[in-house]
Amino acid sequence: MRLWALAKDGQRREVVVEDLWPHKSFLVLRFQGIGTISDAEALVGAELQLPRGDRAELEPGWTYLSDLIGCTVFDGQREIGEIEDLQFGAGEAPLLVVRGKEQKAKLPYEIPFAEAFLEKLDLERKQVRMKLPEGLLEVNESSGQWSVASGQPKKAK
Repeated sequence: MRLWALAKDGQRREVVVEDLWPHKSFLVLRFQGIGTISDAEALVGAELQLPRGDRAELEPGWTYLSDLIGCTVFDGQREIGEIEDLQFGAGEAPLLVVRGKEQKAKLPYEIPFAEAFLEKLDLERKQVRMKLPEGLLEVNESSGQWSVASGQPKKAK
């Protein structure tokens, strides 16, 4: 299987998975041409990317989270802004990083992509329609900045 490895320094290189096996709660990958630990260390922390055309078909109602980047988020009829990125690990639901058009703060909004808030997902129109709890956007105006994208699937309406 051919993948792309995007290193923390922004360099991208093609890698070929030669073998893989589970180890504790992780999956270990062996790449063709990577024969030593020092060779492998160059890939530590790299984001592995799969070309869109090679992704598995998902069951109806599921989507790849990476497909949300570039979509516009609405709270009811109010347009909030465009999804710039995704953040993982802050809770059960990934966070959508949304740059608001009318946002007063310089930092983006961080909005949980939780099923409880999701009203409709329309990837053809690039729209995510939500019903956000009152005050969520105001709380987010003082949140921090980050950047992590992923192509993990997440069940959506």
